[in-house]
Amino acid sequence: MPDDHTHASHPAIASRLKRAEGHLRRVIGMIEEGRPCVDLATQLHAVERAVAEAKRALIHDHIDHCLTGEGTHDLAEIKALTKLL
Repeated sequence: MPDDHTHASHPAIASRLKRAEGHLRRVIGMIEEGRPCVDLATQLHAVERAVAEAKRALIHDHIDHCLTGEGTHDLAEIKALTKLL
């Protein structure tokens, strides 16, 4: 049976990433408008945090999925994922 890589959290994570994508587009617009660098850096920091939180949620959900027995993953895969946190 093939491994199912879809988790219940994926739609929420996709929504988070779509919001971050829209925010990033706005930052690009701010650059084109000539907004101050401090404002740009602040907004880019917010985008980075949003993406990092989405990644963390994805990895934590995947590890939970593996440890509850719903998936069949080896310890090496889990260790590789935790390095990405």
